[in-house]
Amino acid sequence: MAYQLSFKPYGEHAILVEWPKLISEDILKDVLRFKTNIEYSDVANVSEVRSAYNSLLLVYSHFKRGFQDEVDLLKKIYNSNTISSASKPKLWKIPVCYDSHFGIDLEAISETKKLSVIDIIKFHSEAIYTVYFIGFLPGFLYLGGLDDRIMMPRKSTPRLKIEQGTVAIGGNQTGVYPSASPGGWNIIGNSPINFFNINKEEPCFAKAGDQIQFYPITLKEHTDIKTLVDAQVYQLESEVVDG
Repeated sequence: MAYQLSFKPYGEHAILVEWPKLISEDILKDVLRFKTNIEYSDVANVSEVRSAYNSLLLVYSHFKRGFQDEVDLLKKIYNSNTISSASKPKLWKIPVCYDSHFGIDLEAISETKKLSVIDIIKFHSEAIYTVYFIGFLPGFLYLGGLDDRIMMPRKSTPRLKIEQGTVAIGGNQTGVYPSASPGGWNIIGNSPINFFNINKEEPCFAKAGDQIQFYPITLKEHTDIKTLVDAQVYQLESEVVDG
């Protein structure tokens, strides 16, 4: 379906395109379809196209035409029936150690939600999450699809430092911190894999539209996988998503 979009100037040489303010897989698919069509079109001087939950930001080196002419061209591209070929989304299998050594907020979540720690891990690892976009840190995946039963508000006082690989819940989202940083989410585990490697052609393995599923591992498995990751020989499991 086509949505009623808004087009706004964003600074001197950028255009912000906005969809209805909802977190929806249908909207995400429409955002990514439009993004791909723009990248394969004749829109001139676009240096970057960034997607978010329900918006696209087009950054231009300069406007070849005036703002309204650029908007008219974008509307024409959006309303066309062209569907440019793009790589199919993948489902990535991510190992997570939920041991209490890492999952330092699991007991607090258990008490608040009246659920066992085993059930929290089950609900978290059985869900299949959609990658909506990547930010606020390089390699931080914004994921949709958290089970309502384990939603937890962000902490009122953020921790000053959270370890790389920390898996956490904040509100209706879950995610993995790709590097050490401050953070206010509820910590439930740690993943030994690297979510951002600047030395690779594609520093982050996942992209918007991909899917993520976590699976539990033991402390020993975490150590073993981390050793392989550090040696740059670990192969992350993935499969192409049909449909």
